[in-house]
Amino acid sequence: MPFRGSSSLRRHPLRCFESVVAPPLFRSSGTNRSIIRYAHSNPLNHSGDVKKIEFADIGCGFGGLLICLSTLFPQKLMIGMELRDKVTEYVKERILALRAAHPGQYQNVSVVRTNSMKYIPNYFDKGQLCKMFFLFPDPHFKEKNHRRRVISPHLLDEYAYALQVGGVIYTITDVEELGDWMKTCLENHPLFEPVTEEELKADPVVELLHSASEEGQKVARNGGQTYRAVYRIASPM
Repeated sequence: MPFRGSSSLRRHPLRCFESVVAPPLFRSSGTNRSIIRYAHSNPLNHSGDVKKIEFADIGCGFGGLLICLSTLFPQKLMIGMELRDKVTEYVKERILALRAAHPGQYQNVSVVRTNSMKYIPNYFDKGQLCKMFFLFPDPHFKEKNHRRRVISPHLLDEYAYALQVGGVIYTITDVEELGDWMKTCLENHPLFEPVTEEELKADPVVELLHSASEEGQKVARNGGQTYRAVYRIASPM
């Protein structure tokens, strides 16, 4: 049964944006790691060991990609990280509604409100993640605001810390200049290498970059063009 979230959206009016360089809104204590690890009701864990998050959708928006990934990779735990409080609450309600409608499913996905540009190292161990997603991020057009972009040389160091060797970063945007920026940042980073076109064709995730998120669906409806860059960690940090 599809999640009918229109009334929920009306209860959660959205701010246009929140500053990612404002004074901290969230505690940066290392205890955040335990919050993430235990955020799931996890029926996949039979050994008694804590099963760790492996996928992270940074700036997950309304959770469309997460919902698709949840059923595509039912054995993987995944988290959406979103700055806006009302959007985070909406995604939480969406997941709970899907769990209620489909018992036993969607137990591997959850969402957290946080500023991932500041606190990624507090949520994940070194080499913990195998996939990170950056779908249609804010382009921050003005040059003075480029430091706010979620893909940048200094932030790639933090993402490289969280990703395992062979772990993949997926990026997509409908802004050509931002697409060139993200690709250049990844190309110039010594730890990343591009995923080949042949590998991309065999990766079921790639098609979801265009179609799963609400922003991607809007771009498709408007006949817009997208610019994709997919890179992997080639060597340990």
